[in-house]
Amino acid sequence: MANLIDKLIEKATTAHKTVVLPEGQDARVIEAAKIIATKKMAKVIVLATPAELPDKSVFDGLDVEVIDWTTSELLPELANILFERRKSKGMTLEQAQQQVLNRLYFANLMLKVGKGDAMVAGSIASTADMLRSAFHCIGTAPGLKSASSCFVMDLKTPAPNGETTLIFADCGVTPNPDVEGLADIAMATIKTCQCLLGKQPHVSFLCYSSKGSAKGDMVDKMRQAAELTIQRVQEQGIDAIVDGELQADASIVPSVAAAKAPSSPLKGTANVLIFPDLNCGNICYKMVQRLAGADAYGPILQGVAKPVSDLSRGCTAEDIAGVAAITICQAM
Repeated sequence: MANLIDKLIEKATTAHKTVVLPEGQDARVIEAAKIIATKKMAKVIVLATPAELPDKSVFDGLDVEVIDWTTSELLPELANILFERRKSKGMTLEQAQQQVLNRLYFANLMLKVGKGDAMVAGSIASTADMLRSAFHCIGTAPGLKSASSCFVMDLKTPAPNGETTLIFADCGVTPNPDVEGLADIAMATIKTCQCLLGKQPHVSFLCYSSKGSAKGDMVDKMRQAAELTIQRVQEQGIDAIVDGELQADASIVPSVAAAKAPSSPLKGTANVLIFPDLNCGNICYKMVQRLAGADAYGPILQGVAKPVSDLSRGCTAEDIAGVAAITICQAM
């Protein structure tokens, strides 16, 4: 694995957290659970029925617990919690009792009641299902109205500004965020950067314009989102540098920044890139991953009150373990 993940695995081993892997019907998840436990990253809880995992001996000697959530003694407690959260939306207790039999809902509610610290899923479930269950069971973090996602891009070759890891957001959740939505994405990604990279976030709101070099609605949106984020950062006393709107080269190439945006406080040193919409973000992370050979970890869900991470359905067991390391560190 890349150096970043090795560092996060080492960090995770000091946290003594519990990670829940609800998709125990997937052989990749079983293998990932063994990797996580073997490396002592966390205690692992796997949700699986006896039919899905008939031989629990695969985890012998490892700190892995297998729970058949369909018969768990936690069901009544978790159903009541879900009912209390959703009754204002018309959910009945009977509906909550049925819904908690969904493995994603059960896993999220385990985090809600402190039976787990982090959850990783999505090797089978869709992002929409992941988000729905997280919203219904856990909700958004204080101060944020919306959740989002990011990809941690571990570069094979350092960026022109010397950064070896960049964080891209949002590449997996919000199709067309407005100004406030973009500010929520940025604030959540700032927290992710601080937690995972342990350095000052340098945040750039990307656009086809640098500091008014072009005109248009998108230019206005990205500039206003940057201004709102700067206001929030200052009000909350967060140690971060934020600017926008900026072109990609003016964000990560110091010499270009000196020419195109000499007044920018970033000076080409961005390590967090905020995209105008999901279309731009998703295309860009895949291009960097496939053409530059970067390791892309995510989508890491952000803005949720507990650490929950989504997976690409094409993920490997090693990918799942890597995302688990990230999510465990978010729980610290």
